[in-house]
Amino acid sequence: MSYNKNTCVINRSNQVLLIYTGGTIGMGQNPKTGALEPLDFNHLISQIPEFSSIKTGIEVYQFTPPIDSSDMNPSLWAQLVKIISDKYDQYDGFVILHGTDTMAFTASALSYMLENLTKPVILTGSQLPIGQLRTDGKENLVTSIEIAAAHHEDGTPIVPEVCIYFSGRLLRGNRSTKMNADGFNAFDSFNYPHLADAGVSIVYHEEYILRPDYNRPMTPYYATDPNVVVFTLFPGIQDHIVRHMLEAPELRGIVMRTYGSGNAPQRPWLLKMLKEASDRGVNIINISQCAAGTVEMARYDTGYQLKNAGVISGYDSTVESAVAKLMYLQGLYTDPQMVRNGMNCNMRGEISI
Repeated sequence: MSYNKNTCVINRSNQVLLIYTGGTIGMGQNPKTGALEPLDFNHLISQIPEFSSIKTGIEVYQFTPPIDSSDMNPSLWAQLVKIISDKYDQYDGFVILHGTDTMAFTASALSYMLENLTKPVILTGSQLPIGQLRTDGKENLVTSIEIAAAHHEDGTPIVPEVCIYFSGRLLRGNRSTKMNADGFNAFDSFNYPHLADAGVSIVYHEEYILRPDYNRPMTPYYATDPNVVVFTLFPGIQDHIVRHMLEAPELRGIVMRTYGSGNAPQRPWLLKMLKEASDRGVNIINISQCAAGTVEMARYDTGYQLKNAGVISGYDSTVESAVAKLMYLQGLYTDPQMVRNGMNCNMRGEISI
């Protein structure tokens, strides 16, 4: 994959790198088919009058060709980490334009792969292309740039973490999930407050924002291990289907979506299979199917039985964050106990313990 960059606004005080990966925000309508297709984003923003009024120096780094976010994968996460790491000292913040379908996965992954992040990395996009009359893309883009460049009086950034900005809400990246396929309010963080709300003014809720150690460098990580599966429980689930999945020799981690506060059917075959997988080093993370709330495996006997089978609580993690965290930890450690220890820790503000 190659990249193009173009300076849009120069000679301003703060500098932001705008990384265009693809997604609806940079698409246009094919006049023959009527379907949306990627456009040259540099050409597109040159036609946006609002850009000339932004008081921040902006450079654009464009994926060529742009990707549909459905095709996002761990190797592209590593490329994003490399772009940010290579350019880290040159910019005050970074804005990543990304399709909405996998934006929460990418935001979660980057939060783990950029350790001790000391600058804003804001992911945004839109539900309508930025060139359309009713687009939400202009506000999302302009506000994301403003947030990425925002600093305290002492020069430290206001939001030094990976975030998603969408429809007036600034959300912690690894707490976010896509909740609406049609509305402009596509994302929310059900188990953590907004980091900022943007109306006439941007109101930052600094008590919820992470504070890094500015005496330590940002450390990038590139390796991930995607031998993970998401497993959703449902009434009538069959043992022979589950067995094929749990006995896959490459499997290292499972994100299991259970009922309510972490409950599962007390089927002997299910508990036996989970115990066997756990005993051979597969880490099984218990995540609630509910959008809000937390897993409490000691509340009901069904959850307690899972704990006895070696299942780990995922607390109030999102599925996207749990998947990305498992991949990250499995990329770091071959020892399943080290991965397990990491899953039990609040590493980047992703869970409440």
